[in-house]
Amino acid sequence: MADVNIAAQPEGAAEETMGAEGGTGPVTAPVTIADKPEIVLIELLFYAYRDFVSDPDAVLLRYDFGRAHHRVLHFVDRHPGMRVADLLDILKITKQSLGRVLKELIDTGFIEQVPGPVDRRQRLLYPTEKGRALSARLTEPQARRIGAALAALDPAGRAGAERFLRLMIDADERDKVSRLISR
Repeated sequence: MADVNIAAQPEGAAEETMGAEGGTGPVTAPVTIADKPEIVLIELLFYAYRDFVSDPDAVLLRYDFGRAHHRVLHFVDRHPGMRVADLLDILKITKQSLGRVLKELIDTGFIEQVPGPVDRRQRLLYPTEKGRALSARLTEPQARRIGAALAALDPAGRAGAERFLRLMIDADERDKVSRLISR
């Protein structure tokens, strides 16, 4: 269940952050909040994501599906009739990565692929009733978890949480994401 979404790095960026090659032994001192104040939010995101996906993961296991299946099904259910090209753009994955997952979802009856009405080469994706039901089953515990967290916030806190998440999205993607999620 790998979750890989790699953004292109400037040439040499990886080498710059790796430091000297061939370390001299284990590092025993932790990175502290004083060293890197953002570490608290980084770790909170790791833990929150772990718990956010744990309930759907249990359901997905019953189908021998992974998180990629969940994401594909989610976006197809949210945007019935979307083009494969649009799904690739949303997920930021390769055709090859999507191909295997999409084939499994089509073969098991969760998604239907239909040729475009004007351009028959175009592939439009629709959830089936079975797909919509599974998508709802996967989303329900996540919505419950988010609802419980939001219930502990006042309106300003809720707006702050939403603003923070929007700002975590790459700046050049924010408007597109805002349009997609406002449907």
